[in-house]
Amino acid sequence: MHVEATVALALLPDFALILLGAGLRRALHLGDHFWSGLEKLVYYVLFPALLFSGLVKTRIDWSAAAPMIGVAAAAMGTGMILGLAARLLPISTMSFASQYQCAFRFNSYIGLAVAGTLYGLPGVAAMGIVVGLMVPPANMAAVWMLARHGEAGVWRELARNPLILATLAGVAANLAGFEPPSVLLHFLGRLSDAAIALGLLAVGAGLRLNGVRGAAAHASASYLLAVKLLAMPATALLLIRWFGLTGIHADIALIFSALPTASSAYILAQRMGGDGARVAWLISAGTLLGMLSLPFWLAWR
Repeated sequence: MHVEATVALALLPDFALILLGAGLRRALHLGDHFWSGLEKLVYYVLFPALLFSGLVKTRIDWSAAAPMIGVAAAAMGTGMILGLAARLLPISTMSFASQYQCAFRFNSYIGLAVAGTLYGLPGVAAMGIVVGLMVPPANMAAVWMLARHGEAGVWRELARNPLILATLAGVAANLAGFEPPSVLLHFLGRLSDAAIALGLLAVGAGLRLNGVRGAAAHASASYLLAVKLLAMPATALLLIRWFGLTGIHADIALIFSALPTASSAYILAQRMGGDGARVAWLISAGTLLGMLSLPFWLAWR
């Protein structure tokens, strides 16, 4: 079996959950309130438990992880720089400021799910480190670009971000040699088991495929999708080969770089008076295309 097919089959259950979430939202008519509550549960409780559990159970070799972090940061920086070129297209300033974040922001739910599928807890721990370190600069860049259209306390948002807090707590516990009692480990394990399935269902339920009309809108959307799903992982792949990075750290850096945009980009655009409809379309199109591009990039590694 070809490498591409092997990787695609390994990731198929995760992508199937995304599609199932999209189908359930339309078939069961549970309403926005249900799905909004589910996403809050995943964001504030389940994924932090997954991150902390993975970090506290896994020995972290920081010297080996440093190149992985460097590759991820360089790839995201590439997305930030290339995304600025979308301003040259004939779209409004507000629309550009809203869509700009789609060139580099990433879906942590999918990243942690894929890392866990391929590498188990060590994969979750490695992805948790990358996510925890990349969330602050990604959020600050997104808020900075949208700042002229609204107000948001970026430092307050970062200080209470549950994924960052869980990462910091997990790393601190790991460095301190803290060994949780078995009861706590089982409790965190139960929450972690629910995190992946419910998180991916929530991603699918948030898919929106309307909101982009006109040649200029399609041009900007196509360009930003190319930056996020092609340029960022291509940069990561070149750096991985340049530095001779291998194994789990190479794969985690590449997975991170190839992730579609997070659904929180839509929330930010809406809250700051931006073009939420186009951001929602970009997130949805990127998520669907990412189901094809992510196995492709992993096979090339």
